[in-house]
Amino acid sequence: MTASRGSLSRRVVVLGVGVAVLTALLAGLLAVGLTRTSVDDAARSTLARIADAAAERADAGVTTARVSQNRAVRTLGALGIESASVARRGAVTSTSPLARAALTPARRDVLLAGGTVSAADELGGTPVLVEGRPTDAGGIVLVQRRSDATADSDRLVRRVLLALALAAVVAVLVSVAVARRLARPLRRTADAAHALAAGQRDVRVPVEGPDEVAAVASALNSLSSSLSRSEGRQRDFLLSVSHDLRTPLTGISGYAESLASGVVPPEETARVGGVVLGEAKRLERLVGDLLDLARLGADRPGVTPERTDLVALGREVEAVWSRRCAAVGVPFTLVPAVPEAWTVTDPARVRQLVDGLLENALRVTPSGRPIVVEVRQQSGSAAAFVACEVVVEVRDGGPGLTDDDLAVAFEPSVLHERYRGLRPVGTGLGLAIVGRLAQLLGGSVEAGHAAEGGARFTLRLPREAGR
Repeated sequence: MTASRGSLSRRVVVLGVGVAVLTALLAGLLAVGLTRTSVDDAARSTLARIADAAAERADAGVTTARVSQNRAVRTLGALGIESASVARRGAVTSTSPLARAALTPARRDVLLAGGTVSAADELGGTPVLVEGRPTDAGGIVLVQRRSDATADSDRLVRRVLLALALAAVVAVLVSVAVARRLARPLRRTADAAHALAAGQRDVRVPVEGPDEVAAVASALNSLSSSLSRSEGRQRDFLLSVSHDLRTPLTGISGYAESLASGVVPPEETARVGGVVLGEAKRLERLVGDLLDLARLGADRPGVTPERTDLVALGREVEAVWSRRCAAVGVPFTLVPAVPEAWTVTDPARVRQLVDGLLENALRVTPSGRPIVVEVRQQSGSAAAFVACEVVVEVRDGGPGLTDDDLAVAFEPSVLHERYRGLRPVGTGLGLAIVGRLAQLLGGSVEAGHAAEGGARFTLRLPREAGR
């Protein structure tokens, strides 16, 4: 049993969701990282500027340096900034336990030595930013909780993450919509294909969706139309064959019953036997044509290619068919346009094909009108290795074919049904056999209008390579 591979829509949704989630995750990580970094830098820069300003205020007092420094600390406290001051003698003044804890002995020594302090620390489990500046009275330290410094940035990050989550949801919804839109015509096409397989032939699929999906729907519609035409022709062919088989069988059966019941007088026995024999031969010919057509359609017949001169083959045809045509008053002419026309083919199959065309021509050509067989060479594509082909053309002076007839000339029984009762017709399979034989020989045959006023059938075979 074949494992389930999942539907196309599910795959598209999974892919869309995966891409959306991955994009949102990467964008969120980048946004959080960049925002936090920039906010930390901005908070440090701001706290450093405040520390510089506080140190300048402490040094710019008109009173003693110690008093000015304490005044600066109180001012910072009024602004909500925690700070502490250190005197030259090492005394620490601060109302903030956090600032007092930030003023470690090492930092106090740095300030008293005239250095600055700029650090990020963790005091009592609370991340803080520390900025210290030396003053004339000793030094001053400013402390800011990191959560206070990044409060605005945290709100911004939450908004960014919310926006990314909404974008991911939108991407999922869009993926679902696109998947359904893409899968719907494919599902309809699959249902139509199953309907065709079940025997329905009036199946049509709307041509919509992306170009590739529309191309599949168009191809399925073409297939449905082709199957309808093909099966219609098959039905017509079977009806025609059934009719043609029933006619001689009816004659044979009727005369056989008459002979069996003794109704036929002795002097009529020979005539009735001749009628039965003629109908039997007609039935045999029809069955033989059906078998030939079946074998050709199955590509079972053998082909024995050999080097063949079609001009010489044309003279053999002339020796036989000139007499047959003369017997009914039809002039037969062989036109060898070249002295030789060599090719590698099966001469027996070519003769079968030409005989079929002449049989068809003689049947419809009235007395006094010509039948012409022409053998010639004809240039093909100049860029091809084999730039010539040999042509055998059969033309007649009969009623000819219409332009509509040319397209279906080699379809079984089509012309037979069109012209039954209007002109002499055969079994309806002769031209179909000719078309299959031409394909079997690696050539082509086409129907057209003859200069003699009737039909023209042109067989083209590749010329012998190297000559």
